[in-house]
Amino acid sequence: MPEMNFTVRWPDGSQQQCYSPSLVMHDFLEPDVDYPLGEFVSRSTEALTIASERVRAKFGFACTSAAAQIEDIEAAARKMPDGQVRVLAMTGAELITPTQAGQQS
Repeated sequence: MPEMNFTVRWPDGSQQQCYSPSLVMHDFLEPDVDYPLGEFVSRSTEALTIASERVRAKFGFACTSAAAQIEDIEAAARKMPDGQVRVLAMTGAELITPTQAGQQS
């Protein structure tokens, strides 16, 4: 299963590298785009939940790394002032377009 990382800048200026076990993140987030804090958390949570279920479908168990990433994102968001989260980069699938990503992972 193709994995990927995405890096975000939180409203307080801090950066975080995040992990997904699936390229499904490409269907929910785009690099160089700002998302309102709540929307970013919602999109990330939905995408990582789908990613975990894809792992379950393939291997018979959910992805604990995806679950942990959701917890990390939610915990970080609780500490943030309201504002925008910027997706700085998405890596790990450099040769796959977003359309192909949705079909392959």
